[in-house]
Amino acid sequence: MSTFAGLSVVTNGKHCTTTAIDAGMGSGYHLLVVKDYLRTVQEVPNGKSICSGHFMVGGHKWCIDYCPNGKQPSCADFISLGICLVDDDVEEAVKAKFMFSFVDQVEKQKAKEFFANQTCIFPIKGYCWGSLKFMKRDALERSAHLKADCFTIRIDIMVCNDLTTQQDAVGTLSGISQHFKILLQDKVGCDVTFEVSGETFLAHRCVLAARSKVFRAQFFGPMAQGITSSAIQIKDMDAKVFAAMLSFIYSDSFPQMEENKAQAVQGQEEEAAKLVTWLQDLLVASDRYDIQQLKFLCEKKLFNLICVSSVACTLALAERHNCHGLKDGCLTFIQVQSPKCLEKVMETDGWELIVTTYPSILKEIIAKVASNQKDNKRKYESMQCKT
Repeated sequence: MSTFAGLSVVTNGKHCTTTAIDAGMGSGYHLLVVKDYLRTVQEVPNGKSICSGHFMVGGHKWCIDYCPNGKQPSCADFISLGICLVDDDVEEAVKAKFMFSFVDQVEKQKAKEFFANQTCIFPIKGYCWGSLKFMKRDALERSAHLKADCFTIRIDIMVCNDLTTQQDAVGTLSGISQHFKILLQDKVGCDVTFEVSGETFLAHRCVLAARSKVFRAQFFGPMAQGITSSAIQIKDMDAKVFAAMLSFIYSDSFPQMEENKAQAVQGQEEEAAKLVTWLQDLLVASDRYDIQQLKFLCEKKLFNLICVSSVACTLALAERHNCHGLKDGCLTFIQVQSPKCLEKVMETDGWELIVTTYPSILKEIIAKVASNQKDNKRKYESMQCKT
């Protein structure tokens, strides 16, 4: 999809060197390698950024802004990333799509996810778009993306000003997933009805069976004769959760409405708690119907939202639904907490659930905390020896 447009390397906390290659096409990608990550966090305050050198994509000059402590006070716990237009003369507004990702995620991504992004307008030189809350720093530090205090970001850019590029984008977006999404919206040919929490949903048995082994067995397996023409009752599931799962089944993309909500409410504790609950319920639904990609996406988003108030409940959920990566993230989060934070964790409903239902996890937590204390003791004794 994209042509390589060079490499920028952040070293010594602030210095950035760039080797630029003109992609020579309407789309291209540039790599930002951040070395000495912890030093950038220590030396670059909130609101300040490290800027890459200029590189060319689609006949225009661009640069990347990396803010290790967030671009604004409201996102001080996050890494912010931005893409800026740096053309010397901008005769008309530049329209472009872009997507930031970790370089080790690229193979898992699909072109349609890129083309589904909104087209952004860059009207003048120096105008920037980006992701204020690209990833929480503590989540990055627990992830496999950070290796030897270094991580690499890839930005894909596609300039949409020329007609050919726009037609290519439309052609990609109008693929089979887009057609199936329209099919669900129009209700054409629906042959199965669900009732969930008082709401009615129409769908197509063949589509559901193609996406879920559970639905396949229900509609076309040995027990299929038990399925009547009446509505299928779905118990113990919220209607919004079922609607989101249905949307993913047809479009193969994470529900856009809830994803926008996630970005909008991160700083509001009550709304953030509702978001975590929604994601947990969606994970349960995806596991119930064996939709593994949706389950993986929910797990990933919950990993990035781990906090003192939610970690115990998320840990219990991860244990119940065999989410090993999410479980390890929760255990690591608990391991590094101060005694005061641990007390707050133990006051949550999730902790009570762990104590009563998952005593084996309790043993793992105790082992993690004990290991952390031993490490701290060794560091303290080492300091004493030096003094």
